[in-house]
Amino acid sequence: MNAPPLTPQSALVTVDIVSDIVCPWCWLGARYFQDAARRYSGKVKLVWHPYMLDPSVPAGGMPYRDYMKTKFGDAPSSRWKAMRDHLETAGPMAGIDFRFSDIPMRPNTLNAHRVMRWASGQDKAGAMAEALFKAFFTDHKDVGDNAVLAALAKDAGLDAAVVADLLATDKDITAVENEIAHVRQLGISGVPTFIYNGQFAVQGAQPSDKHLNALAKASAAPEN
Repeated sequence: MNAPPLTPQSALVTVDIVSDIVCPWCWLGARYFQDAARRYSGKVKLVWHPYMLDPSVPAGGMPYRDYMKTKFGDAPSSRWKAMRDHLETAGPMAGIDFRFSDIPMRPNTLNAHRVMRWASGQDKAGAMAEALFKAFFTDHKDVGDNAVLAALAKDAGLDAAVVADLLATDKDITAVENEIAHVRQLGISGVPTFIYNGQFAVQGAQPSDKHLNALAKASAAPEN
């Protein structure tokens, strides 16, 4: 006897999020998605994937203001100022305290993504991502520094000593780089990108209701 088909209320929806730790839209978008997942009546699994907005940033990082000035310019009407104003307005409504003015360093995020990979293996990626976002945008910590990463890993429930030892090696560098290359080959060039059951994507920091609709659509759609 065949089992009855899963209903939208019981079907598991797997959502792959592609993001970078230094992307403010990724933190805001993740918060919107999490709000939708809490409101959704079905089951949701969120899987984190790495992306590097700028792989050319040196391993030791560079001063944040210099980096942003080079990237966006420093005119009062610059595109970055407009985006920052929007984020600083939207952030508190999502429980986020963006503090852009005093961020000291723009890090290279490869090692942060290595830590995210290890956190994923222990089902702690969500906690790790939250710790990294907050450390960078609110607490002004250098998330490119290995000692900072190990301490944040401890806060997320990982073994700090193990993480510190792994960061001192080349462990999983190639794996992370290959995963980033793979998502680029899929045509993903902007983050955050949320992929629902491998079928369709929601891009950008979209409001919760859009994710609720996407969850319902993915749950109702037949599997490939």
